[in-house]
Amino acid sequence: MSATEVLSALDRIHGTVSVIGSMNADYTVTAQRLPGPGETITGGPLQLLPGGKSGNQAAAAARIGATVQMFGAVGSDSNADFLLGALGEAGVNTTHVRRVLGPSGTTVITVDATGENTIVYSPGSNAQVTVDYVESVRDALARSSVLGLCLESPIETVTAAARMCHEAGVKVLLNDSPFTPSLPAELVEASDILLVNEHEMVQLLGIDEPENDDWDGFDWNHALEAMRGFGFEQAIVTLGGDGSVVLDSTSATPIQRIAPVRVNAVDTTGCGDSFMGTVLAGLASGMALSEAAELASYVSAYAATGYGAQASYGNAAQIREAFAK
Repeated sequence: MSATEVLSALDRIHGTVSVIGSMNADYTVTAQRLPGPGETITGGPLQLLPGGKSGNQAAAAARIGATVQMFGAVGSDSNADFLLGALGEAGVNTTHVRRVLGPSGTTVITVDATGENTIVYSPGSNAQVTVDYVESVRDALARSSVLGLCLESPIETVTAAARMCHEAGVKVLLNDSPFTPSLPAELVEASDILLVNEHEMVQLLGIDEPENDDWDGFDWNHALEAMRGFGFEQAIVTLGGDGSVVLDSTSATPIQRIAPVRVNAVDTTGCGDSFMGTVLAGLASGMALSEAAELASYVSAYAATGYGAQASYGNAAQIREAFAK
């Protein structure tokens, strides 16, 4: 399909999304290259930008038109108001975010001249997103169509949220990131769809990566069966610059390759989160998984053309304009 055809799906974003998890203040510096072990290099000016995988996903979904509620915790520092303000500016409802004593979540990010990055994460207040907190917001969580989860919160909290929403009929999309190779059986059972990158997929399923990164020649049928055996009927595997693959045992076309969208990338920080946020918005609006993934390719490609995570996310009009032919 043409960009215009894929992006016409932005007109149909209307669903309700809940995201529970992390919000981080991203301390970001750009340099010509990433430093090696024990090496000091000179970088550009330090920037403070709003981030956190869950906050990013919520912002991305809201920017393109979904109704989004954020759940989690910020600290008692100045970064708390900064993070909540950024989410509010993106259109995210932060009414249920809890404030706790201590620092908010933070990351330290280095970005090189090609847009690649390294990230060090300090959980801060994100570690205080407890099962009791999830129980306290049960009714609000259940009012959405889709729940987005990643693993920057305690695993028992993520599992409780998944179970709670699954029982309430809310579709659960789990992003196994930061990667955990041994997911609790209860979390797998309560999650409807898995989102991982190609390296996470092979580690999770215990299969081999193709030689020379030849994902075109990879046995995706084997991956589909292995994914089903692991417990997921539906999954998206992102391939970086090679696009993504939708594995959907419930579809007449169970393996669907989604083409990459080529852009001049300046910073890939938060691109995966914008992909996830778009899929959340698409699913909440009634789209098929493959349609949501196609739209996410364009939204995440747009994010790669700007610096930062949430700071690089576009609204529907900006994304349409960027890819207008």
